[in-house]
Amino acid sequence: MSGETSHQAYIGPYRLLSRLGGGTGDVHRATGPDGGDVAIRMLPEGAAPDVERMREVISPHVVDVLDGEPAGPRPYVVTRFVPGRPLGETIAARGPMSGDALRLLALGLARALAAIHRAGLAHGGLGPETVLVVDDAPVVVDIALTAGAGPADDVRAWAATVTFAATGRPDAPAGSLPAALGPLVAAATHPDPQARPAAGELAEAASRLDLPPASDPRPATPPSHQAPSPPAPTNVAPPTEVARGRESAVVRGWARLLAAMVAVIGVGVVVMAPIAGLVLTLAAVTLLRVAGTAARGWAWAFGRTLLTVPYAAVFAVAVPLCLAAASVAGVQVDPLAACAFGAGAGAAALWTAPGVSAPVRRLERMFLPVARRPRAVAAVARRPRAVAAAALGLGVLCLLAGVGAVSLTPSFSPMYGLQQTLESAVHRFQHAVDRW
Repeated sequence: MSGETSHQAYIGPYRLLSRLGGGTGDVHRATGPDGGDVAIRMLPEGAAPDVERMREVISPHVVDVLDGEPAGPRPYVVTRFVPGRPLGETIAARGPMSGDALRLLALGLARALAAIHRAGLAHGGLGPETVLVVDDAPVVVDIALTAGAGPADDVRAWAATVTFAATGRPDAPAGSLPAALGPLVAAATHPDPQARPAAGELAEAASRLDLPPASDPRPATPPSHQAPSPPAPTNVAPPTEVARGRESAVVRGWARLLAAMVAVIGVGVVVMAPIAGLVLTLAAVTLLRVAGTAARGWAWAFGRTLLTVPYAAVFAVAVPLCLAAASVAGVQVDPLAACAFGAGAGAAALWTAPGVSAPVRRLERMFLPVARRPRAVAAVARRPRAVAAAALGLGVLCLLAGVGAVSLTPSFSPMYGLQQTLESAVHRFQHAVDRW
């Protein structure tokens, strides 16, 4: 049972309401500056959670990480408050799971781990105490708080948690599990971590499970045949699994669209002003790499960008040559425009060519807070307007960049000598192709 906390106590901008429990540091229910209902996990001194990466985990089966303080004497992580019941308490009250309930639990936990692993994190502490049951669906909390854990450890923990849900014991023998579930649990607990399936493979296999209902019926209804009282409603209605899954897909879609718009605007600027645009593009992708991998520093980010320059140069040279070669078919392309479009192709390669998509992925992560729907009721109405404003503003800039790229004369300022050299070279190539 949660204990009361003084309403005058604050952690950062969050006012503490009550204590929820222990574990990896104390947990408090709190309210944010916007009135949102949140949970704050206090961490031991010296802990350094990767809050930014934790915020990138989006799944209907993983609690949303909203904020945190990774450094300082009082590190903490702020998440959405989940009014669920721990899996351990659920099993103690209802008995072991079976049939569709067990399949949905196994599937939801596997999908949660897959989302965490895609963000480059590991849970490290998955178990009955870190799984809350909300509307009969699992929601994983306290992600990435255990140092030294890896995806293979999470997969083994998945097996123990599912075994607990099916039997009431995390170490129950495989023979006590449903026949269809036993082989999957055995694979997830393989002694060789490298031989264990990935979380995504677990999810795929769990989605195909056909688990029978429990053979033993539940305790009979009391003689009075009085139906049990429904549980008291909570003051925060959690969204259903389908709605939350749809919201996650919409969030990712908006973030990708906004990031793509920024890349398109960048390419359009390069076509209009190749030299200045390419310099700005190199600076932008380097800054994004620094923001995405701060631990590696500027030297690594700059070196990684330099490695992509030859790759981009291939596109920058190939596109003008292909456009010039179109003269064989009677299509006359202005040599200067061909060079400008080649520069634009090189810029596109710096942003998101195969194998060079890190800058755009970082942009997507930066736009996730804009696209993610807030949990506070007061802010729900503001977020759609923020997304619409961002999309409208970037859309207008995309249109202007596209119109300018196809209608304006490219400017190679301040390297006018290079402009004349490139224009002359492409012109000679066109004549050579015509003669051939």
